[in-house]
Amino acid sequence: MKKYLALLMAALMLFAVTACSSSGSSDPSVAGRTGFIMGIDPEYPPFSYLGDDGSYTGFDVEVCQAVCDYLGWKLTIFGVNWDEKLVQLDSMECDCVWSGMTILDSMKDAGYVISAPYYDNTQVLVVKEDSGFNSSADLAGKLVAVQLGTSGEILLNEDLADLAATFENVITCDSFLKCFTELAGNSVDAVFVDLPVAASYTKEHEGFKIIDEQLGAEQYGIAFRSGDKALCDAVEKAIAALVENGKYAEIAAKYPDIVNNLLFLND
Repeated sequence: MKKYLALLMAALMLFAVTACSSSGSSDPSVAGRTGFIMGIDPEYPPFSYLGDDGSYTGFDVEVCQAVCDYLGWKLTIFGVNWDEKLVQLDSMECDCVWSGMTILDSMKDAGYVISAPYYDNTQVLVVKEDSGFNSSADLAGKLVAVQLGTSGEILLNEDLADLAATFENVITCDSFLKCFTELAGNSVDAVFVDLPVAASYTKEHEGFKIIDEQLGAEQYGIAFRSGDKALCDAVEKAIAALVENGKYAEIAAKYPDIVNNLLFLND
């Protein structure tokens, strides 16, 4: 019996060592992990969107897939309600929010673990080409749409509140596509949105233009739950390896509109 127990204990210790070494950590959020759930905005090109083949794609999605391949995890994509993204993260519907997400001090203050920034972003206004609007000042007394729960909405309520006060009203929609639908139907006069999203949309749809005026500097990062620093570290180390071996640049080359603002390639 003693010999049997000794063998059993040795087997358990070997299993524990193997589990820790496979993930590079003994933290329960990482050790023995076989899958990873990525929370995304499913309508946010070029970072995350539904491709022509019916599968999610985009720069962030491709990088996350490469991270999971590197770490030996199976990737699952979860489309969040952007206005409720942190609630869904806390309820463990996903392991992170990684989808052109602006790093906010309020998230850090609330205890969320935020990765190092990977993208420099600004906010812009999109209007119809024949609108005659060429600056934010031209939109005084007009209707402007913004996506609910985004940094753009926060800016219009806080740092750019003086600008927002010049508009007739700010209309919130639960996706940026609905914002553009409102613009196309003349229900609003402009859409306030992230520059890469605006660039992607105006490239794919005729009749729209970006006003040449950048209205708010910010950076994108990945949000993890409080206490998941080891998981964040594992993902960041994998990204660093992808940068080192050239896979990150290979993915970025598919998205020329954003490549010049990717911090890991342009520092």
